[in-house]
Amino acid sequence: MQKRKALLVPEVWFVKMLCYFLHCSFGRMMSCCVVLFAFSLLYIIAVQGLQHVFVLHGKDLHLDVEKPVVLDKKTDFFWRFNTTNYVGKISYNKEIVLFDGYEGRADVFGHNYSLVLKNVQHNDSGDYTAVVTGGKEQRPAEYKVIVQDPVSPVNLTLTSSSSDSCNLTVTCTIVDLNISRTFRCDAHNCSLLEENLSTTDMCSSLIVYLQQDTVFCNHSNEVSWKKSTKVLKSQCDTKSGHIDANNTIVTVCVVVAIIIILVVGYIHHRTKQKNTRETIENTVYAVPEVIRTTPPVEQSPISDASPTSTYSFVRPHTGPNGSTEARSKALPESLYAQVEIHPRS
Repeated sequence: MQKRKALLVPEVWFVKMLCYFLHCSFGRMMSCCVVLFAFSLLYIIAVQGLQHVFVLHGKDLHLDVEKPVVLDKKTDFFWRFNTTNYVGKISYNKEIVLFDGYEGRADVFGHNYSLVLKNVQHNDSGDYTAVVTGGKEQRPAEYKVIVQDPVSPVNLTLTSSSSDSCNLTVTCTIVDLNISRTFRCDAHNCSLLEENLSTTDMCSSLIVYLQQDTVFCNHSNEVSWKKSTKVLKSQCDTKSGHIDANNTIVTVCVVVAIIIILVVGYIHHRTKQKNTRETIENTVYAVPEVIRTTPPVEQSPISDASPTSTYSFVRPHTGPNGSTEARSKALPESLYAQVEIHPRS
């Protein structure tokens, strides 16, 4: 048994119309405003009515009674389908009775008065009402049940509008129904261009949207959904690959040229520093000469040989009987004689 939470159909329609309004172009804005206002009024009125429950064809339907129910000897509880058909009843003593056509395919529970209808078919769609009969009829729960088939698969196609851009025409088509929508998508969003909706399938929706670099086409109703996706980036890469390649080549060439200039400049700078250092190391500085002011020794014109001087002390001979005192008091006299050495022949 599968239970599905009750949903309000006007809420669903309101959301759908809001999405439709957002896809409208500026030229259709006024008409969209009128349509949105009308559906807003419908929503305000309808939310006060029945709760709508959608169930997948072949699944089980589960309906609850949220309001309190109190039975006495004069009251009984019924589940009624549309206006004349009764599914089952619960008496004051909790006795459960299933009526013809529902035995074996419906269950009514005495502790909470809920109803389970198994293997629902399309003819099970309609109004289901919980009724307490007695002096005055009470309706603690009312539902409108809609049985839906699973949605059909979708086919998503991308067509480029130009050879040098990523503007694509996106067409989402339901395979076995005459429903399609065409969008124009760029790198940021998608906008509706054309739609072809079938009047026989108003309970399903076809939505195309862009998330990051992927285009999604969703076909859904209240009980099932199908989707198809295409990567937008791959299409852009296919169309503009040559532009990216050219940009890459130019960038690489500029980077290589800058590197070559830097390397040549560095080598030139290092070579200049090396040559400057070698020039400084090989420089010979002149030693200043000391000029002597002493006059040269005059040489004899006779010979270029240096003269040799001989010194001797000569004193007068006093004889052996000379007085010692006189000898001691006499001062020696020096005689200088220059002896020239003649060169050898």
